Amino acid sequence: MWRFDKSILAQFDFFSIILILPLVIISNWLIGEVVPMLADKQLTYVGIAAITYLGIFLLPIRRMSWFIPFIYWANIALLFAVEFFGHSRLGAQRWIDIPFVNATIQPSEFVKPALILMLAYLISKNPPPTGGYRFKDFLRFSFYILLPFVLIVKEPDLGTALVLVLIGFGALFFIGVYWKIWLVIFSTIFLLSPLVYKFGLHDYQKTRITDFLSEEPSYHVKQSIIAIGSGGWLGKDKEEATQTQMRFLPIATSDFIFAFVVERTGFLGALALISLYILLILHLFSLSIYNKDYFIKVVTISLSFMIFIYMGVNISMTIGYAPVVGVPLPMFSYGGSSFLNFIILFAIMQNLIAFRYKDMYDVRGTKSFL
Repeated sequence: MWRFDKSILAQFDFFSIILILPLVIISNWLIGEVVPMLADKQLTYVGIAAITYLGIFLLPIRRMSWFIPFIYWANIALLFAVEFFGHSRLGAQRWIDIPFVNATIQPSEFVKPALILMLAYLISKNPPPTGGYRFKDFLRFSFYILLPFVLIVKEPDLGTALVLVLIGFGALFFIGVYWKIWLVIFSTIFLLSPLVYKFGLHDYQKTRITDFLSEEPSYHVKQSIIAIGSGGWLGKDKEEATQTQMRFLPIATSDFIFAFVVERTGFLGALALISLYILLILHLFSLSIYNKDYFIKVVTISLSFMIFIYMGVNISMTIGYAPVVGVPLPMFSYGGSSFLNFIILFAIMQNLIAFRYKDMYDVRGTKSFL
């Protein structure tokens, strides 16, 4: 039997919802200007994400924490399945066909919330000692981070794999690891980088780095910079946004949507969009700092890092300050998997915050939610 508990509204994080909604609304408006059909599909993704958000929010996640390792290993099994049954596109084997539905899934996307949950579970079971985790514990956590990293790199999908590693080790850095361990890691990365570049990267990955370092930007980046520069202070009307409307700007609804934003809304519009992201990142960061619950700390700081990395890489890419990689603008670029991932993580965060007190569950194990 379900019963209501008004105290949950006092714990609910409304501020994150207030910051996310403008991203979703503005994104759908801009996508609709370029390809109305994609805007309709994006609304479908938003609807699915909203239902998923509600479903996850109502789950007793803390009481079901024993199930988290199964979720993690199920995602690892899907990554292994890509190796043997994966569907290839443009030379990359990243997708699995869903039988009878004529659709595919990309397991590398769904392993991100699974990894964050797994780290939260492990850290809550074994909080860091004074001075941070030592080598044995660090090695254990690293195994759970590097296993999906290796499997995703093999697809190949280096961008997603690097994001996964940065989120995982970023969370560990924030939670606390003995400083000498980081010194050894950074020194090793510095020394091995030339060998990784020469023997570990595919030709197309080296080409992206070469294009980034060359004096002349690639065609995609050049068109993006033109779109950004033409936006001025206040942007252009729809009909005058020629870079986007005449299809000079590539992938304007996803990878290069930031350039479209600036062309359409100008410098002030871009500043408003970046400010929304900064507020959201700082808000999540503050939730992590001021919560002693390690489940909340790990999920919020990981989500904060994830948004910062995606936003930073995507915007840097569009202005020529990072290699061109398939990293979307969080909850803004067109696409279902990435958007759903972020909403799942926000739902988990809301659940952990709203139901953080044990008295939110009655003696029979039923949940009080309003």
